[in-house]
Amino acid sequence: MTHQDLRQLYIDELKDLYSAENQMVKALPKMAKAASSEELRSAFLEHLEETKGQVERLETIFDALEESPKGKKCAGMEGLVKEGSENISEYEEEVLDAALIGAAQRVEHYEIAGYGTVIAFAELLGENQQVSLLQETLQEEKTADEKLTELSKDINVAAEHPSAQMSEGKGKRKAGRAA
Repeated sequence: MTHQDLRQLYIDELKDLYSAENQMVKALPKMAKAASSEELRSAFLEHLEETKGQVERLETIFDALEESPKGKKCAGMEGLVKEGSENISEYEEEVLDAALIGAAQRVEHYEIAGYGTVIAFAELLGENQQVSLLQETLQEEKTADEKLTELSKDINVAAEHPSAQMSEGKGKRKAGRAA
């Protein structure tokens, strides 16, 4: 792979991440609205603000590269967002919160992998300032994942032992989807 080929791959991967982050800017408010746990709702809204900052960092990188961030749709994130959205219509309350955490963690792991990749490319290309910006985002994604893991401890227990109201019919898996 020539230096130019790696640079183009780097730009393409950055465009993919830019699309992914913008999809999350739209998805996180919906996830926050669907969450019944105040802590989970707050975590989603906090990460929304971080995600907006991540988009700005990517725009800074594109400016430095004299490239447009537009032109690529992240199909991977599109699929993850779609799966997460399906949970909102299939589950309720504590079980929905557990499902939202699972969906959000899949997103975080996808982003962690993507940022790890572009950091490696940026290092090889000698883009040290960009490496620093990308590492800042990578750390935010890892922290968000850790926070979700921590929240899941109580939320998963609550989902396993739903409230009396839920055991009377609310929160049971809705019909129409195979187990």
